[in-house]
Amino acid sequence: MNLLLRFAILVLLLASASRAVAQLAPIDTARGRYYQPVFANVTVTSNVTYGSALKYDGTTQTLLMDVYQPTGDTVSRRPLIVFAHGGGFVIGSKADAYPVAFCTRLARLGYVVASIEYRVGFAFTGLAQPIDTPQIATAAVRGGLDMKAAIRFFRQDAANAKTYRVYSNYIIAAGSSAGAFAALQAGYLDKASEVPAYVNLAALGGIEGASGTPGYSSAVMAVLNLSGATESPFIIEAGNAPLCSAHGTADATVPYLQGKIGSLLPPKYVYGSGRLNPRATALGITNVLRRFSRAGHVPFETNAQYADTTFWTIRDFLRPLLRRTGVALAAKAGTAARTIQAHPNPAQEAVQLALPADWAQLGEAELLDVAGRVVRRFRPQAQTTSLVRGALPAGVYAVRFVGQVPVRVVFE
Repeated sequence: MNLLLRFAILVLLLASASRAVAQLAPIDTARGRYYQPVFANVTVTSNVTYGSALKYDGTTQTLLMDVYQPTGDTVSRRPLIVFAHGGGFVIGSKADAYPVAFCTRLARLGYVVASIEYRVGFAFTGLAQPIDTPQIATAAVRGGLDMKAAIRFFRQDAANAKTYRVYSNYIIAAGSSAGAFAALQAGYLDKASEVPAYVNLAALGGIEGASGTPGYSSAVMAVLNLSGATESPFIIEAGNAPLCSAHGTADATVPYLQGKIGSLLPPKYVYGSGRLNPRATALGITNVLRRFSRAGHVPFETNAQYADTTFWTIRDFLRPLLRRTGVALAAKAGTAARTIQAHPNPAQEAVQLALPADWAQLGEAELLDVAGRVVRRFRPQAQTTSLVRGALPAGVYAVRFVGQVPVRVVFE
């Protein structure tokens, strides 16, 4: 290899490393940003299309969202909150009073906030054919898959047009009531085995869905769960994203602890915030639970005092997370993280990945470029796995397993 070629490769590697370092830099929280309403006004871009998907009745729904941005903001890399409205997977809109208030208030702090429409509705023709558990569960999964598509939409924009100036390492899933179900599923439902057998996941497009923008990661840095629940607390696993919940202890619609939802039989059994946050605590996951004693369902949507407390809880929960290195947020380092080694590194043709003894439990891996795009997915077949470069250009990449700290890989 001649001297000129060596120099070109060195410049390429240094440039890739510089981009990687920039991508890893935390959010700037100085001058009261993300804590005080430093922006007087908010600019809303309405009815942005982020995807499309089949509804329960076989028709196609164009998926729309309203994007809230602080007016006059000049920061080039901003955290994003994707918010889903409530409504029992039957009604509700991105333009309802609470989504508008939530998004406006967070955008004034400096966040970009997207209020999404997602697929609602399921077959119901009367008491002779009541709403059943599979229909409710499928609706909840659909909502989570649509939120994942919205997350991927912004990652694609961050890697290309940068229309919304979102920092793709700092994306937060959020929702109220049914929307919180969607946010929890987007944040923690990452294995087909975690989906109930009576839900036809294949027909929904698999664990990532088919709602839009394939090829980008849907991982989030945190989940905001406002009066939501999940099918099981065990979808939250060691290394998962931090969790912030707000829930009334007398919620008769979505149980604070655990119980049945829906007024028709057979009911669906779910686990609320009073079970999810202790699960996160037991796993060493950063979390906050705002418990509203003797309050009913979504009290923050109708009561100003509860709304303020919920807002302050979210603000105080998120701001310290913005100071962390973004890549580590979707797979928090800790005692539960396995050690994964890569050698030789840098490499020209292939890198050998040395996986932990329980490698079979890691599941599928993603290979991401410095822009956060998923350029390859693979499932290891042995404890030592060869990652072949193939047609990948020279540069810095990250190998990421769900719940694990990404491993940096360089191809020269």
